[in-house]
Amino acid sequence: MLQPPIESAQYVSLAYSDALITAGLTASVGSVGDSYDNALAETVNGLFKAELIHSQRIWESTQAVETATMGWVHWWNTERLHEALGYRTPAEVEASYTHPTTTAPTPV
Repeated sequence: MLQPPIESAQYVSLAYSDALITAGLTASVGSVGDSYDNALAETVNGLFKAELIHSQRIWESTQAVETATMGWVHWWNTERLHEALGYRTPAEVEASYTHPTTTAPTPV
């Protein structure tokens, strides 16, 4: 039986997966059928478009968009207060984060 040809996106995905396996890494992917997995990314993308991209009708160049994007990301992480973070910035939350300590269970 003939198999359908592998499309380039599938091939890249397989090559990417193989590279991760070879490096001993696991891809961070959401679960199938869970619409909430992508909610944060969609929210950030929407805010990026509303707060930056659509703030100008015409952009001078791709480089102008890239430069503005770097500034927006810096602002987002260091100055923009996030309600979900208790009206703190991501940088403040990260700086205050302490890694939980774990101890191995006592052998019996």
